[in-house]
Amino acid sequence: MSATTLPHPEAPARTRLRLIDCDIHPALRRMAELDRWLPERWRNHRREYGLRLRQPFTNTYPYPKATPALSRFDSWPPNGGPPGSDLAFMREQHLDLLDIEYGMLQPLAARGMDERNPGYAAAVSTAVNEWMREDWTSKEPRLKATIAIPGEDATAAVKEIERWAGQEDFVQIAMVTRALEPLGRQRYWPIYEAAEHYGLPLGLHSLGTSGHAVTGGGWPSFYFEEHQAVGMSMAAMCASFVLEGALERFPRLKIVIIEGGFGWVPALGWRMDGLWGSLKSEVPHLTKKPSEYLRSNFWFTTQPVEEPEQPEHLRQVIDWIGWDRLLFATDYPHWDSDDPRYAFKIQMTESERRGIFAENARAVYGLG
Repeated sequence: MSATTLPHPEAPARTRLRLIDCDIHPALRRMAELDRWLPERWRNHRREYGLRLRQPFTNTYPYPKATPALSRFDSWPPNGGPPGSDLAFMREQHLDLLDIEYGMLQPLAARGMDERNPGYAAAVSTAVNEWMREDWTSKEPRLKATIAIPGEDATAAVKEIERWAGQEDFVQIAMVTRALEPLGRQRYWPIYEAAEHYGLPLGLHSLGTSGHAVTGGGWPSFYFEEHQAVGMSMAAMCASFVLEGALERFPRLKIVIIEGGFGWVPALGWRMDGLWGSLKSEVPHLTKKPSEYLRSNFWFTTQPVEEPEQPEHLRQVIDWIGWDRLLFATDYPHWDSDDPRYAFKIQMTESERRGIFAENARAVYGLG
């Protein structure tokens, strides 16, 4: 049985297996919505200065993205708001249609970790979390929130984690994947200590405006180059977690890699293991092969699913990573989102299918 056996989209899905979608993007209609939770100082700051990201542009991306607002043409709500901004429309077009049991919210428009002003970064993170709870999860129990944190300020980040830990609406911690420094560095370790303590996975979605190029060779010429290079930045980030010793220090830390694909994972493991044979004296803090950390501490969302010319090659990749390591994600409402009815063009056993589309995520996030 494969995902292509799921029903056609003309009618709501009726399947024996409900889905857990690990990447749904809610959107603010306008930044002023956050003013409800911003102290007066930071409301004034938002009006006068707005967000100040570590990039040359304040109101757009470094590269022109495909389609307006990165989104499907049919995802604009009838009320005129941007894609992902209307809960009723999201229910109709996505949650109900695909019979989604749980959906993980990944807000993108306002990210405290990218903000240059540290005080404003903390205020924005808190406001975004309040917005997700009040406007989304409190009104739709199928949706689960991700704790936004000012990740470049570990002390403030831990306070924000403590604010929401234990509340069932929040099931993971969000950090950008392109930070000021590689995420394995010890300056970020207090965040990981808190995540491990509270049993909250890190939900590391592919994004971040650190001022560094997404590629290792500088700023590319085209969005095409930037988009495909995401896998490179994800591999570098995973290597940092492993080689810096963060996972040796926090062995129960769960890391979910979101919207970075997963076809690169076996090659990363092979290369690190090969170099470990000759360079292990440089990293004596590691007690096992680097690939073993990849298999014990990391999970990967499926979107964008790699589609090799020979479908069986995809099965071989998943065999290496582990069928229990993949979590289904749509990336709704974005233009390159994956539809569960067509995302996997390989034959799967019932157990494999259930794991990827629901049960792996249920275990990682502790969902009932």
